Amino acid sequence: MARRKIPIATKAAAAASAAAAAAPDEKGKKKQQRLKSGAERSAFFARREAAKVLKCILQGDASRRAVGSIKTLVFSPSVRNKKATFALVCQTLKYISIIKDVLEPSKILNAKWKRQEELMYIIAYDILFGQEISSEGDAEKFLMQRKDALQSAMAKLMVKKQVKRVEDLVSLYHIPVEDISKPRYVRVNTLKMDVDSAMLELGKRFKVEKDDMLEDLLVLPPGSDLHNNPLVMSGSVFLQGKASSMVAAALAPEPEWEVLDACSAPGNKTIHLAALMGGKGKVTACELNRDRVKRLEDTIRLSGAASILTITCLSIWNYLFSQRRLQMIIGDLSLIRLIDIKVLHGDFLKLNPKDPEYAKVRAILLDPSCSGSGTASERLDHLLPSHAGGPGMDFAELERLNKLASFQRKALEHALSFPAVEKVVYSTCSIHQIENEDVVNSILPFAASNGFQLATPFPQWPRRGLPVFEGSENLLRTDPVEDKEGFFIALFVRRGATDDLPVADHKLPEAQVTEINLRKLRRGKQRKLRSPSARIKIFKLWLH
Repeated sequence: MARRKIPIATKAAAAASAAAAAAPDEKGKKKQQRLKSGAERSAFFARREAAKVLKCILQGDASRRAVGSIKTLVFSPSVRNKKATFALVCQTLKYISIIKDVLEPSKILNAKWKRQEELMYIIAYDILFGQEISSEGDAEKFLMQRKDALQSAMAKLMVKKQVKRVEDLVSLYHIPVEDISKPRYVRVNTLKMDVDSAMLELGKRFKVEKDDMLEDLLVLPPGSDLHNNPLVMSGSVFLQGKASSMVAAALAPEPEWEVLDACSAPGNKTIHLAALMGGKGKVTACELNRDRVKRLEDTIRLSGAASILTITCLSIWNYLFSQRRLQMIIGDLSLIRLIDIKVLHGDFLKLNPKDPEYAKVRAILLDPSCSGSGTASERLDHLLPSHAGGPGMDFAELERLNKLASFQRKALEHALSFPAVEKVVYSTCSIHQIENEDVVNSILPFAASNGFQLATPFPQWPRRGLPVFEGSENLLRTDPVEDKEGFFIALFVRRGATDDLPVADHKLPEAQVTEINLRKLRRGKQRKLRSPSARIKIFKLWLH
């Protein structure tokens, strides 16, 4: 029987129909491939960002000179994929002891890859504990080709440790679990936004309450993720704990003052000082570490203080003759904030108190380098290799604390030496008496000889200093268990400078009191000459 010929048109139609039916499948496959490819690229770059952060963390931990906490480094402006980077860094640090015990005996890493060992740690984490990874990237290819060797080394480690499951191995290494019960505190940057507006905006996604002590502090539920929130990204609010926010508030600088932030990076307290001053005055932010200076500058720029400084750089001539125009644009000229934040890369101890540059400094915030023991949980210090041995204090740690305390005493004595200073706040994020009460007690005679006495910041706060000397009830402590972070604050005020703060009764010799009164009288005359009303009268006469 002859085969029936199918018309060419019919064949074409059938082919078109088949192609049309297959098209959705092809499109779906291509879309999945694109998504997979995009996810792989994102993971590739996240591992590189995480490796840079991890290198900085491990180097700082080894030298005990950290540039910043884990969170500070991860959530810096230079890190783009913050969420993925944070997860990779934290998880790699949790398992780093196991990863090292797998990599080192197996001798998988050659000289080339040992120079990038932080990246190797992160990829090894993904292979051993995390997700299946692609072979995109030379480092990924190198370890994926040796995946069997890694798993074999892991099996040998489990035999050596006499465990049968990975979970038991993890338990054996005492890998910590993060406490997530702490509320999320948000400090409103009033240089950019008022508190009510911030509450309204954040209230669209979270339950928001005002703190019962600090007017510019908001309280959100634990676990509230704000790192990509527009208000955080723009610097309108800052993620800052309550105890940390209490430090600048304890100093309470007034508008138009000149203030010195002695050890200022990363800069949260610096910009808090500027905000408390109503955006009017001068803040000198001193920082010795070059890397931390960059972080400080980024924080100031994010806060809006950089643009405020630009406004102050308008020439007097242009300001005078465009006053009417400015008033039309801005409305109330009093809203122009005249804050000057100067970043000083240098050693606070080398600043000369008698230098005319600091002759008008009236308040100093001293938050020097410390052990950080009070914020170990918040800073995620429990993930660092130096904390792997547990919370016990060995000889090396005690020696480190003694060195820190020696520096802290020198810095506090130096702060109390500036002639025009009326208030000094000394604060640490440490729970150790040697860095807190002992430092303050050792400096009290010098403070008294310069006319300073202890005052009581936040009298309503229940937790005060350890009762190791008379007057320690004026000191303030926060508890790492009750308050979720351990801070210490001491407030020194010059006698007669501040009348509305409760002060300790430290009696001074009569001759010293006379000298203090003479200094107070001279200072009062100088203030009268420098008063704003006197300057305004002279300015008006000049205009006429």
